Amino acid sequence: MAQATRQSSLQGELEVDVEIKASAKKFHHMLSGRPQDIAKATPDIQGCAVHEGEFGKVGSVLFWNYVIDGQPKVAKERIEAVDQEKNLIAFKVVDGDMLKGFKSFLITVQATPKLRGSGSVVKCHFKYERIDEEVAHPEKLLALFVKAAKDMDEMLLS
Repeated sequence: MAQATRQSSLQGELEVDVEIKASAKKFHHMLSGRPQDIAKATPDIQGCAVHEGEFGKVGSVLFWNYVIDGQPKVAKERIEAVDQEKNLIAFKVVDGDMLKGFKSFLITVQATPKLRGSGSVVKCHFKYERIDEEVAHPEKLLALFVKAAKDMDEMLLS
């Protein structure tokens, strides 16, 4: 499911594809235009607020509250790219718990309509650099994304 590639010992990339029943447009609209609603869909995302700018706009800064292994976490992310045609959004982590273990962290999410039948495939891609060898690769964060994507799908279909 998740694939890892490593350039150097501290740099890495992880990605996962999640099949959903909702349309790519609906999924992308929720993630880019109304991320505050994700907290209503999944218990592990506790909130999302705009700190600068506005939802779905490049340069805007979002503040996320989430839970991993029962531990509350925070992340401040700047929107680096938004492509409505490709249903793509990219975030750069600029502050929060993740930067305790990572020098840099980029998250790209793209929803693509399935070639056959209804539904979509959501690809989540992490590109990161750990501060040292002791820091685990962010597989738990990827698992959080998978669960959140499935929960968002259920909400979008209801």
